Amino acid sequence: MKIVFATAASIAAMAAGAGHAETFTISWWGYNGEKLQANIVEPFQEICGCEVVFETGNNADRLGKLQARGGRGVDVIYLTDSYSQIGIEAGTFQEIDRSRIPNIEKLYDIAQDPQGGYGPAYAVGRAGIVYNADTVEPITSWNDLWREDLAGAVTLPGITTTAGPMVVVQAGKYAGVDAYEDTDAAFEAIAALEPNSVKNYNTGSEMVNLISTGEASVAIAQDFTLASLKEAVPSMTWAELEDGDIATLNTINIPTGAENVDLAYEFINFVLSTEVQHANGAQGVDAPVNAEVELTPEQASVWTYGAEAIAKLNRMDYAKMNAAKIDWIDRWNEVFGL
Repeated sequence: MKIVFATAASIAAMAAGAGHAETFTISWWGYNGEKLQANIVEPFQEICGCEVVFETGNNADRLGKLQARGGRGVDVIYLTDSYSQIGIEAGTFQEIDRSRIPNIEKLYDIAQDPQGGYGPAYAVGRAGIVYNADTVEPITSWNDLWREDLAGAVTLPGITTTAGPMVVVQAGKYAGVDAYEDTDAAFEAIAALEPNSVKNYNTGSEMVNLISTGEASVAIAQDFTLASLKEAVPSMTWAELEDGDIATLNTINIPTGAENVDLAYEFINFVLSTEVQHANGAQGVDAPVNAEVELTPEQASVWTYGAEAIAKLNRMDYAKMNAAKIDWIDRWNEVFGL
C-alpha cells in the first residue's frame, strides 16, 4: 500500500509557492535508497513537479565539494552536526527563516535549532558503548573503558570519525578536567586507555567486523550500527550509562548558493512532517525528531526514541571541538603510533 503524505490541494498549494524549478538537488549519503525513493523522492517530485537529483558521498567529501563550488550546486545538504558546524563557521549555509518551516514547531527542542539559527535536525541518534554481555561484565559508565579487565578488548573510533573526538572529551572527564582547557591531562588519560584498545576503526563496517571476529568485545559506537552488531553477535548489548550517551544529530541546511531556495524550504518542511518522519522511523531509515510520531516498541527498539530518551542525551560543543581537532589528531596519532 502506497503511503500518501499530502492532499491534492496541499500539493498544488506547495507547488505554486515553490515556482517551476526543473530540478531540485539534494546532497546526502544515499543509504536506504529504495526507502528514501518511496518515502521522500517520489512524493516530493509530485509536490514540486520537478526532477529530484542527488549528490552522494560521505560528510567530508560532500561538504568539501560544496565549499569548493562556493556554496553552489545543491539546494539542500544533509550532514551530521559536527560537519554542519564546519559549514556554518565557513559561511557555507544560509540562516533559516523558521516561519517558513511550520513543522519545525513539532520537533523536540534538541532538533529545532541545534546550531544557532541554521538548519534543523531531521534525525537524532546517540554515541555510546556496546559490549558482548556473554564475555564482559556490565558497563555502566564511560569510565569503565579504563577497567583492567578490558585490556585488549576495546575498539575505539579513529580520531577523524564522528565519534573519535568524543573519546577525547570523555577522557578529559575521566581525568577530572575539561579536555579543551587541559589537553595534556586528557591525552594522558588517552595514553592510559591505549592498552585496552585493540585497534582504531574508521567505518561502521570495520567496527562490526572486529566484533564479529572476536578481535574486540567492546566498542564505542553510534546506534545505527546496533542492528548489524546484534546480527553478527546476538549478545552485543547497548550499555546503560549512568553518565549518559552523546547526542548525534543529522541536520539539513540550505547552502548560500542554492538556486531553489523556496523549494528548499518546502522540502525541509516536508521531511519534518509527521507522515515522513513516521515512515522513516517505522522502516528503520532514521530516528524521528517529530514529537507527534508514535512507533511500536519493536520499531522504536533500534532508535533513540521519545522525550525521555532524548532528554538524557549529552551534547558536544562542536565549535570548540573543531577548533581543537587538528591538535587532537596529532596527539592521538602519537599515542596510537599512527
